[in-house]
Amino acid sequence: MPGKHLYDYAVIRVVPRVEREEFINVGLIMYSKRAKYLKAHYKVNEDKLRLFSTEVDIDSLYANLKVFDKVCSGSKDGGHIASLDIPDRFRWLTAVRSTSIQTSRPHSGFTDDLDATFDKLFEELIL
Repeated sequence: MPGKHLYDYAVIRVVPRVEREEFINVGLIMYSKRAKYLKAHYKVNEDKLRLFSTEVDIDSLYANLKVFDKVCSGSKDGGHIASLDIPDRFRWLTAVRSTSIQTSRPHSGFTDDLDATFDKLFEELIL
């Protein structure tokens, strides 16, 4: 994807106990309208998560995080949202929620290489 691309990204967070408003960054979602790019990736540090709460259902957490994969890829088993166009899918994934999986507000930038920028942000913000 040559040339400068405007992109937006948001951090995917797990909020083990919503009432405490504490969160752990577990993933990243990135979108570029011009490049028709929508990508999400997550990595859960289960040991760190257990320090926040021992009551987290890890299997349920992973099942819910997989929704990001299905919606980003436009998978048929991703439901109606996965069939929307890319900008609408990104907006739906980054909508404000009061659940145990939330995203940060979107942030913008420019890049020549969306995948390299995604990897760099993931390393800085998640790992």
